[in-house]
Amino acid sequence: MNARAGPGPLILCYASGDGLGHLTRLRSVLHTLRLDGPVTVVTGSPFAGDARVTGGWQVARGTADIAELAPDEVIVDAFPAGLKGDLARGRIPSAARVTHLARLLRWDAYAPRLPADPPHFDRTFVLEPLEGAHEAYLRGVSDEVVPLVLTDPPSEPVDVDGWLIVHSGPDHETLELVAYAHDLASVEGVRPPMTLVSPQRPDGLAPEVMHLDVYPACLPGPNVERIVTAAGFNAVRQFAPWRGIHRMLPFPRSLDDQFTRAARARTPR
Repeated sequence: MNARAGPGPLILCYASGDGLGHLTRLRSVLHTLRLDGPVTVVTGSPFAGDARVTGGWQVARGTADIAELAPDEVIVDAFPAGLKGDLARGRIPSAARVTHLARLLRWDAYAPRLPADPPHFDRTFVLEPLEGAHEAYLRGVSDEVVPLVLTDPPSEPVDVDGWLIVHSGPDHETLELVAYAHDLASVEGVRPPMTLVSPQRPDGLAPEVMHLDVYPACLPGPNVERIVTAAGFNAVRQFAPWRGIHRMLPFPRSLDDQFTRAARARTPR
């Protein structure tokens, strides 16, 4: 299958994670870099079927043959050799420019997954501070390593009264975030209306908590008094301008270090 569908260089995005975050980050990167060509995303994420997330892109399964897709540029998100270390250099066409998007990883957990012949990058964009060993590795496999500040595509604000809770799941984490918001409100001695923005209303959500399925949800309206999220890359970055009202509950991840990210975000600058 050749994915070329229009003028301009073909951009292939390799996003091997399961969540929504990889796809959201790619939207922001493509907007920031103003990349115009047709886009194919290789992913196993269940969110790839949502036109609000991947509209205008062609979606290929994670097992797709990259060489057969014949990209001009390959963008490798987050994991320098794929989630399981499955992205060896030989899978990437030699003529393609290869870009890596680097975010914080638990490098001690990820490094053993690297294949014997990992990809070499023409450029690596560092999207947030990395561990020393992680950055040193990327400098060894990249022609250049530079920071990149992301800008999100324009979107409508999510304007609700009271507190806004944002999470894409799983449901048990979403319910934990809602409970955390209630605990915070109790400590503050307030009983604000609360709205959950999530792809689905989780079973067990208190009936007084309003649910919205809105994407993207990164621009709060003027009536939002608090924002409650986990400490994933996108949430911390996108809500940074509202740091004074943003509260984070980091969750354990096998490869993402939400605890370090939350601690950094809470440290006065």
